[in-house]
Amino acid sequence: MALKLILGNKNYSSWSLRPWIAMRQTGMTFEEEIIPLYEPGSREKILHYSPAGKVPILIDGDVAIWESLAILEHLAEKFPKAALWPADEAARAHGRAIAAEMHAGFGALRRHCPMNMRRRRRKLALTPEVVEDVRRIEVIWTECRERFGRGGPFLLGGFSVADAMYAPVVSRFYSYDIGVGSAAEAYMATVMSLPAWKEWESAGEREPWVMPGNERD
Repeated sequence: MALKLILGNKNYSSWSLRPWIAMRQTGMTFEEEIIPLYEPGSREKILHYSPAGKVPILIDGDVAIWESLAILEHLAEKFPKAALWPADEAARAHGRAIAAEMHAGFGALRRHCPMNMRRRRRKLALTPEVVEDVRRIEVIWTECRERFGRGGPFLLGGFSVADAMYAPVVSRFYSYDIGVGSAAEAYMATVMSLPAWKEWESAGEREPWVMPGNERD
């Protein structure tokens, strides 16, 4: 049975972007269904697929997987040829650590700078807590490129789960014109040049739904 990925709005749903870009980047075949968030009946539709009531959700036959990182790990296990984790043990362990850090952390950045693919690039005043998150992420990216980036332009060389987990951060840094160093800038340019990125961005820009809570002046 073909894979099916249940998504939220492409303009806003950072968690949905994570497994989607990994699946598209690695050439997996899947069906997608978008359930616009915070619309009448949205929660009921999502609950039809998952008791957690959140997107994304991957349907793989009679198995439903929710939570972006769990979906990505499932895909890495199911499709080893996609190389969603590097073969090198040290790189793989480091990648899992920073992916988990992204999954569990950086709440200030998430709250203050929600993903909004349609937002015209302009600066937003950042709180000290957001600046702290930004600097930590910049250190993560720079260290990954220095230690593990010899095999390609991504965090661990080739595209991996780690890149999928940080893809929405690339969007945030760009949309809110957050200044970073040259290594982080080069990494952002790499991610934003992906055909999968451009496809998602274009789809998000065309969506009719507006979530006022995710708009920032």
